[in-house]
Amino acid sequence: MIDSRDLKLLGRIQTGLPVCPRPYAEIGRCCGMPESEVIERLARLKQQGFIKRMGVIVKHRKLGYRANAMVVWNIPDDQVKQLGARMSSFPFVTLCYQRPRRSSWPYNLFCMIHGKDRATVLQQLEQLADACSLAGFDHEVLFSRRCFKQRGAVYKNIVTVADAEAAHG
Repeated sequence: MIDSRDLKLLGRIQTGLPVCPRPYAEIGRCCGMPESEVIERLARLKQQGFIKRMGVIVKHRKLGYRANAMVVWNIPDDQVKQLGARMSSFPFVTLCYQRPRRSSWPYNLFCMIHGKDRATVLQQLEQLADACSLAGFDHEVLFSRRCFKQRGAVYKNIVTVADAEAAHG
């Protein structure tokens, strides 16, 4: 069960964490609670499944990274965890995760590579393929054509459920 303090906290974090030395203390200041309570409540909300994960959204274009590609791989299921872990160790691989195959989509391992330009991304992909012995695996390189708005989670449905629960006691 979440209470009004949890709702206030969820409302505050969905716009992002403040960029400062003690973001949880700053959130607490805005929500009227000590830093330790913010941390405890966020941990509890995560443990209860109200928050799936917390992470950083990097605005890579503002940092000069103009090219990015999602590389999808068809990796044998018994090798996907090992190869995924190896691939994710490269500094230019910013995401690496497994997805189920679909009947018209045979790929099960996805990794995102960011670079200053397309040539750099392709060079990094070649480096990755060589280092991980990926030459024999089918893959596709899907370059982004547009940059969409990047943002964190919105907890609108949680607020609606909590409001309804509070109203019905």
